[in-house]
Amino acid sequence: MENIKVGIIGTGFIGPTHIEAIRRLGFVEVVGLAKTSQEAAEKKAAELGIPKAFGDYREMLKDSEIQVVHNCTPNHLHFAINKEIILAGKHVVSEKPLAMNSAESAELLELAEKLGVVHAVNFNYRQHASVQNLQAKIAKGDLGKVNLVHGSYLQDWLLYETDFNWRLAPEVGGKSRAVADIGSHWCDTVQFVTGKRILEVFADLAIVIPVRKKAKNTIATFSTQNIEEQEYEDVPINTEDYASVLVRFEDGSRGVFTVSQVSAGRKNRLSFEINGSKSSVFWNQEEPEKLWIGHRDKANEVLLADPALFSPEARAAIHHPGGHNEGWPDALKNMMLNFYSFVRDGKGLKTDKPNFATFEDGHISMCITDAILESHQQQKWVKVQTAKEVHA
Repeated sequence: MENIKVGIIGTGFIGPTHIEAIRRLGFVEVVGLAKTSQEAAEKKAAELGIPKAFGDYREMLKDSEIQVVHNCTPNHLHFAINKEIILAGKHVVSEKPLAMNSAESAELLELAEKLGVVHAVNFNYRQHASVQNLQAKIAKGDLGKVNLVHGSYLQDWLLYETDFNWRLAPEVGGKSRAVADIGSHWCDTVQFVTGKRILEVFADLAIVIPVRKKAKNTIATFSTQNIEEQEYEDVPINTEDYASVLVRFEDGSRGVFTVSQVSAGRKNRLSFEINGSKSSVFWNQEEPEKLWIGHRDKANEVLLADPALFSPEARAAIHHPGGHNEGWPDALKNMMLNFYSFVRDGKGLKTDKPNFATFEDGHISMCITDAILESHQQQKWVKVQTAKEVHA
């Protein structure tokens, strides 16, 4: 069988990580790359060893060889480009957020379902081996009844007033920043492992640094470039650095999470604790091979990722023996493996259940973000739109 041919739109931080994960699969080939100019596309394609370069992504969409397109562009471009990918009849993998609001994400979901393309959103944290194993444990009742869920997603990359990035501009990043960028991952992961939808939210958002200093010369987001003699301009900030959100799940269980992009020392710390009627569990993305299991009447445990100790349903998510730690790139590879196996095997989302986040999950995420913004604005509990209301 011929390799599945893929095109990538956008090559910031996330685009090359998609490419690296895809190349680890063996049966998928990245054949095209699109950027905003032909010269830039050709330069990047040469660097990454990709044969076709497109200065306009619309030309890529006309290429009959390309079967799947990855949308790795900034947030404000997701809706329009995703829509064009679907209309071109290509399968699509989109970065999150799926769109800028839930009205747009509902339209994308409806269109993708209508045209029958396979659609995915890159919620890669649910693909960690220990998270897959935990999902199976909870489904089997190992924790008993889930009563409480709490946790956080903390980063420090916007700690200083001189930290600046396109995500800070609402017209590019969207009306929400910390919640849409990292809170969306926390919500998706927790809903996946518990099997419970977030039904209502009560949110408190804050802008910790109301005015930031934007460098007049561009500095890359994760650069170590010397900035001592850099010149800056003051830019008012209108999106949140921090949020805490109370949540109610569909079965009446409760939860709370905090997100922050100004927490010194926290690089990419998505963590959650789930308290059940039999036991508790805690997982931290920065130490993904460890799952803490808490008990009342016996000693607590730490389960290290090991296929020999995992539930049968989760063993496909771990690829090395115990002690050979797998992390963030491996979770992303799992997402790509599950998506492309689905495509390769000729499966369809109307008849087969996928082990990856789809546009429906992306739409649910947008509904939660919209509800959080409304809750903060009105200072009250707000109901989250359900997937069944997509076509209403």
